[in-house]
Order: sequence, then structure tokens, then C-alpha cells
Amino acid sequence: MSGSGNTAELRAEIVALLRAHDTAGLRERLAPILPVDLAPIIGDLPVEQLAQLFRTASRDVAAATFPYLEHEAQRHLLKLMTPEQSAALLNALPPDDRTAFLDDLPLEHAMQLLSLLTPDEREIAQALLAYPEHSVGRMMTLDYVAVRPEWTVPQALAYIRTHGYDRETLNVVYVVDEHGRLIDDVRVRRFLLCTPDQSVRDLMDGNFSALSPYDDRETALEVFRKYDRVALPVVGEGKKLMGIVTVDDMLDVADQEATEDIQKLGGSAAFDEPYTETPLLQTIRKRAPWLAMLLIGEMLTATAMGHFEEELKKAVVLALFIPLVISAGGNAGSQAATLIIRSLALGEFALRDWWRVMCRELAAGALLGVILGAIGFLRIALWGLASPGIYGEHTLLIGVTLGVALSGIVLWGSLVGSMFPLLLKRIGLDPATSSAPFVATMVDVTGLVIYFSVAFVVLRGTLL
Repeated sequence: MSGSGNTAELRAEIVALLRAHDTAGLRERLAPILPVDLAPIIGDLPVEQLAQLFRTASRDVAAATFPYLEHEAQRHLLKLMTPEQSAALLNALPPDDRTAFLDDLPLEHAMQLLSLLTPDEREIAQALLAYPEHSVGRMMTLDYVAVRPEWTVPQALAYIRTHGYDRETLNVVYVVDEHGRLIDDVRVRRFLLCTPDQSVRDLMDGNFSALSPYDDRETALEVFRKYDRVALPVVGEGKKLMGIVTVDDMLDVADQEATEDIQKLGGSAAFDEPYTETPLLQTIRKRAPWLAMLLIGEMLTATAMGHFEEELKKAVVLALFIPLVISAGGNAGSQAATLIIRSLALGEFALRDWWRVMCRELAAGALLGVILGAIGFLRIALWGLASPGIYGEHTLLIGVTLGVALSGIVLWGSLVGSMFPLLLKRIGLDPATSSAPFVATMVDVTGLVIYFSVAFVVLRGTLL
């Protein structure tokens, strides 16, 4: 299926079948469509039609499609389903998807839905929900295959064929001892390529990585990136295998983490829900404190300008270039902060490398400062030649002032922007909170001090 035209036609066809109450035709039409493709097609249907579709579709199609719907659509859908239908959907959900769904609900509503689960599924759901928010325990699934080391390969393959049908992934098979302790993980291809007379123990190499259910999701993401795995086991006390985390969940985590970092870099708190689903008052609460802090920071800029009021009175021409100076320093700081925060997120360097980062930014800031300083000087010099007297009789000195000040401010902005995220990381805070606007505000104030200090030195005895 490709193209918006095909999607619109399919949606219209599904709606027509629903209106005609053609159950057989609808089931036949839905059967070849992948659940991940079907969900966005039906997700924006009126909730009554959506409920009708889920009542009409086969149980397998309904259960497979439900996890791909937006949480808002899922909530509305369950309200219109009978308790039996809701129970069937919830019991068929993978444990990790069900945990994510229940976690987004008000406690009272979540408890009502938990009561619809079978005793076994309810026990699993309650156990996963008991782990801290954003922990690996909330994300793990129990849908894995584990074999014993003493089994022969044919025995293991027979077990996989019997128990692997409804498992989330079969790329990796886990080897456990008689107490359920994880011994190793073996890729399925090794089972397929070995000789039948080998045992599971012959396929083991003892090299595997595992997560704790209490690890946070960022830790899990780093391990997935480091070892390039499609799934990782989760072990508890005594290395007992508890579940697995799969790469599809990690892709969602990476997307969420990147979104949070971008929101923080933009100067707001991270949103818990998509922008369009976040209530207006909650949006204000997320954004107002940061804007207030930035405003207070900018007030320091006015204070700094007031401190140099006498210099401005003597050389009004200096005021013309204040916006230029402020923007150059802020841009340099924001640029450096963004690069460092992203590099930290990708694990490109560790905190112990701060000295190397500082030396690199000192060199980069100095070169960038020289480039921007030269542009600033040339701007004044060329304008002075084109319009003699526009800056008075000390045009070249003003150009030198701007050029030297820009060089120093850009160097300072690059240094602050690169070191501030590392400082926050060192004291245990999220580096993304050193948002670009926040760094820019810090550099604005200090940039004015640098600008007027350079002007005082260069123009002393002339304009000042």
C-alpha cells in the first residue's frame, strides 16, 4: 500500500462496508492489511465507527491493530466496547504495550481495566506497573523463548516450534539453567546452521549483555546502541531471567528522548503528551517558568547596559552595534551547547573528556571569533568609506572595537555553551536543560561587559 490516494480509497471502502454492515466483506478486506498500516487509516474514524469495526473484525486483527492506535483513540474505543470485548483486547495485548497504555490512564480507570484481565495477565500487569516510571521493568515483555543447555539442537528446535508462535521475537533464544538463571543467549541462525548432533551448550559462547529491571530507559538505549542488539534480556536477583526488551521499544524511547531534548533546548519543560493532546493550561505550566527565568536573565542585560550609561552618552555610536554583539555571542553559545548536548546523548565522549572538549572549543571559538570579528571590522570600514562621516572621525577605531569585541564574545560564547552542559551532567542534571535560549541569555549579559570593556580600552582618549 503506497500513496495517500490509495489510503483514502481504502478508508472509503472500509467505511462503505461498515455502513452496509457487511461483516464478511469487511473481514475479507482487512485480512491482508498489516496492523501497522491499518491503524493510521482507521485511527481518525468517528469513535462509533471505530468501535463497530473492532466488533466486526476478527479477534486476531482487532488485537494486533489495537496497540498501534493513538492512546486517545484506544481510550475512547474501550469506553464503547462491552466489558467482554475490552477484556479480549487487553488480554491479547503484549505486556509491554499494555503497561504503556495503562500507565497513561487515571488510576481509577486503570484499576477498572485491570479487573477485566485474567488472573495470570493481571498479575503480570501489576508486576510491571510496580516498577519505577521510565524503568526497563515497565518496558519488558515476557514473550521470549528459553531452552536448557543440555538439550540437543533438534530438541531445542522442536521446543521453539511449539512455544515460539506468539513470542515477540525469535531472533534470539535464551539459555537458562534448572533454576531459571540466564546462562547465555544464542541467535536463532546458529541453531539453523549447526549440525543436528550438537547440543545447545555447543552453541554457547558465554558473551551476552543483560539489563536490570530497575535500569532507566536511557541506560537501556545506550546498551542497545553499544551492542547492536534486537533484544536484550532482563535479569533480577541471582541473574534469574525475568523478561526481554526489544528494539522496537527502544526506537520509541529514542524518539521520546530526542523529543524531550529538543523541547528543553527550545526553552520549555518536556511535554508528557503530544503537543496537540496536551491541555492548554498544562502547556502554559510547562512554558511559563522557563520564559520567566529567561526574562529575569534578560533584565540583567538591561542592568549591564545601565552600568555603561556614561560610555553610551559619550559614544552613542556604540549602541548601534549592541544587537549585533548580543546575537553573535548568543548564537555561538547556542550552537556549541546544541552540539555538546547531542554528542553527550549519542555517547560520543564521556565527562572525563571535558578538557579535550574545552581545548577544542577554545580553538574553534577563537577561529570563529576571528572570522566574525573580521566581518564586523570590514562592515564598519566599508560603510565608513562609502559614507564618510557616518561614524564620525574615529571610524577605524570603532571598527577595531567591534572586531576585537566580536572575537572575544564568540570565543566566550563557545566556551560557555560547551562547558555548561558538562557541568549540569556532572552534578546529575539533564544537560538538555542548558537550553539554547538559557545559554544565549547568559552570554548576552557577559557579552555586553566584554563589548564595553574593549571599547573603553580602544576608544579611551578619543570618544571615551
